[in-house]
Amino acid sequence: MLRVSAAAKRVGIHPQTLRQWADEGRVPFVRVGAERRFREADLDALIGSPTTVPSAATSVVRREALYIRVSGTAGQETSVAGQEAELRASTSGEIVKVFRDKASGLRENRPGLQRLLAAARAGQFTVVRVTHEDRLARFGAGWLRELLARDGVRVEVLHPKGSAGGMEELLADFMSLVSTFAGRMYGIRSREARQRLLARAGERVEDPGHG
Repeated sequence: MLRVSAAAKRVGIHPQTLRQWADEGRVPFVRVGAERRFREADLDALIGSPTTVPSAATSVVRREALYIRVSGTAGQETSVAGQEAELRASTSGEIVKVFRDKASGLRENRPGLQRLLAAARAGQFTVVRVTHEDRLARFGAGWLRELLARDGVRVEVLHPKGSAGGMEELLADFMSLVSTFAGRMYGIRSREARQRLLARAGERVEDPGHG
């Protein structure tokens, strides 16, 4: 189910035109709260109907975004350049954005990934391309696919089988995960220690005759 802006781009018309056609009953839609949502199948049928869609609007421009990621370990500049070169060489549309991250694939708050998601919401591209799925995320790539699909963006993987990173990068990601949990555990223990100190201080205030 696509929002108005993403649906209009899929069909190749202005969002206001799509709203008008929906009001006239020329394309079905459903309401989710106050928003209209359109089914991809209905939009594809609309594109294929020459009586309802002008011929100039039947072709949807393919706008690509490239996402490139390496782990936080040093000496991976060659991998960054290699990923981008491979994606550019295999492009079949217009490349409008390139997003890069030097961070573990286990991190959710990667700056490049956050910018990619924001640009997808703004409708700046229709396809995200990566060399391998684990470049997008070590775990949870399916959730990212689903999230991007809601904005009318498809994820394409150049090499669907296999992993881009070797054992060294996998170990680096694992150590990043261990460090994150260790830091959180240390923070919990620190908070508990502060709470105990505050509790003891409170007991002494309530009992002035104490030691």
